[in-house]
This record gives sequence, C-alpha cells and structure tokens, in this order.
Amino acid sequence: MPSLCRNVATCAAAGAGVLAACLLLAACKNLGYYGHTVRGQLELMDKRQPVESVIADPETPEALRERLVLSQEAREFASGTLKLPDNDSYRTYADLERPYAVWLVVATLEFAVEPHRWCFAFAGCFSYRGYFSEAAAEAFGNDLIAEGYDVHIAGGIAYSTLGWFDDPVLNTMLNRSDSAIVSLLFHELAHQQLYIKDDTAFNEAFAVAVEREGMRRWLENEHDAAEFSDYLANRERQDDFYALLAYYREQLSSLYASTRSNEEKQTCKAEVFTQLRASYETLKQQWDGYDGFDAWMAKDINNASLALVATYQGLVPGFRKLLASENSDFAAFYRKAEQLGELPRDERDRQLRGNAGNTITVTGCRFCQPPPCQTQRTG
Repeated sequence: MPSLCRNVATCAAAGAGVLAACLLLAACKNLGYYGHTVRGQLELMDKRQPVESVIADPETPEALRERLVLSQEAREFASGTLKLPDNDSYRTYADLERPYAVWLVVATLEFAVEPHRWCFAFAGCFSYRGYFSEAAAEAFGNDLIAEGYDVHIAGGIAYSTLGWFDDPVLNTMLNRSDSAIVSLLFHELAHQQLYIKDDTAFNEAFAVAVEREGMRRWLENEHDAAEFSDYLANRERQDDFYALLAYYREQLSSLYASTRSNEEKQTCKAEVFTQLRASYETLKQQWDGYDGFDAWMAKDINNASLALVATYQGLVPGFRKLLASENSDFAAFYRKAEQLGELPRDERDRQLRGNAGNTITVTGCRFCQPPPCQTQRTG
C-alpha cells in the first residue's frame, strides 16, 4: 500500500554507542538485539557510495541515475527552502539488495489499542521494534503472538538515525514515483530537525506535517499542476483511509474499557473488524476504482495494525494547524514545535489535539457506524 508504514526511526539511531554502553554497564537484557542493530547499521554504512560518483558511473542504469539526480535536487530544496538540516545525509547511495531497509514489529495486548513500548539505553522508548532481517522480525513477532499479543509486522523502506550517522539514499526508497521519493527525503530529514525522546507519535506526526507542506512547495516550484493535483488527490484518499481506521480504533478502545466479559469482548472485537472492512468497501466507492489500500486490508487486521497507523497520523492535524498559525514559516514552526516538545507529554498532546479539533469524525468516515453489540453495555 502507498506510504503507510513507510518511515521508521528505529533504535538503530543509537548504533554502536548503545552497544558499547550496554557492555560497559553489563546490565542489558537485549544484547542480542543490540548486536543485530549494530551489524545492520554497519552493513548499511559499508555499502555507501557518493551519489555523484554513482551518477557519473557509465555503468549506472539510466533509471537509477535519474532518481538519484532527483534525490539531490530534493536534498538541496529541503535545506534551502524548508530549512531542514544541511549535512551529509542523503548525499551517498547504498544498495541493500533487499526490498525493505527494516521490518517493524508492533504489538498490543489482546484488549488494548495502545502499542507496547520498548525502551533502550540512550535511544529512548519506541512504539515498535525494528529489525534489519525479515526472518528475525517474524521470529520475534511469533514469540509475542505465543504470549497472547496482537502483532503486526511491516516493512519500512527507510529510517532515520537522527543525525548519529550520515544516512544514505537507499535502493528501497527509489522504486517509487517522483513525488514519493521527494516526500520521503523531506520526512526523514524532518526527524533530524526535531526528535523528542520517548514520543514516537509526536515525532512521526511532526515529520508528516513537514513532508506535506514541503511537497506543496516543491510541486508549486516545479510548476507541475497535474502532478500537484495527483499528489493532493492521493493525500485526500490517505486522510480518508486513516480517518476510517482511527474511527474503528476508537470503537475498540471503548469496547475494551467496557464492563463486558472477555468472551463478549472477543465477539465484539471481531464485529468491529468486520464493520471496518465493510466501511472500507463503501469508502472505495468514492475513489473511482482506486485500490491502493487493498493489499493492506487483505492482511490479518488487528489491534497492532491500527496502532501503527495511529502512531504516524494521530497528531498530524494539530501540527498542520500550528504551521498555518506561523504563516507557514518553517523556522518559526520549528521553534514552536520544539517548545511543545519541552512540555509534559500529556500537555503537548492536549494542545495538538486541541489545535486540530475533532480528528476522528471527518468527512471521509461520515458513513462509519459502530457494530450493534458495542452499543448495548459499556462501563
């Protein structure tokens, strides 16, 4: 599916420094995992080549050359126009020879919509756990399933080390449309601009807001009215889809907080997901045959699936309104966002959600209805 679960700032951000600290403290319970992330990061770094050299190499396929040229144009635009960090990130290229850079494991309890969080020395806490190997991610996910968790595993085509290393352009990022490549670079550089420890939802929503406004300016600068129109249409479909998922996530949250027995909750939980699928089919009728989210919907949807979407999208409307309040001045917006990040988590969430108003009941989900069983008895 397009652009859902595509970006990740994993605990690889701490890299070798985390492993060294753990060894010194001799207190880490996850040395095997730290070793995995360090090996994956070092392998990635070893594959880096200067983008200019790859572009100049006559053996480079023309399609790859064109995408790398585009990446460098976007890189300059990000620093010059969007005021994002001007450093050596995304000025090298690495071919990982695999379809995804990382695989994310998200987990929730059977009757919970909030994701489990994993905490690491220095890097902080995350709402997912990232792996450089799909097999390793699946093995860890299966262990969690055996413990009774709802689990969702998603491939991520890029991640940010938050400035610890000079992140390269990856082959996993380039098999996409021009707009998708550019927006991804903006998103990942936004993580370097601002990162709040232990708050994945804040960090991802901030990056999405920067990405969206950045794309508006990029496409206006390119004077490509048709592409801009396509981009806006795609974003509108994404907003509709995320609103659909957010609505039913709220229904599940109410269900799990009710006084029903576990058996009743299991039955109603299944009804919620049945209703979600039916509502998705209704929503698609508004899209003139667009089926870009079908692959995601075809999977085994559960609490963890919805938790990952909420992580990336829940606070985006608040950030977009904050940017508008600063007259779309990126430097002023970054200062305001940084000030928000200094507040206690509950307070910054309250302010962002207050900025956005009701982020659940939106036009794209006006047809959503709670399953009948859920309206009968709650706590």
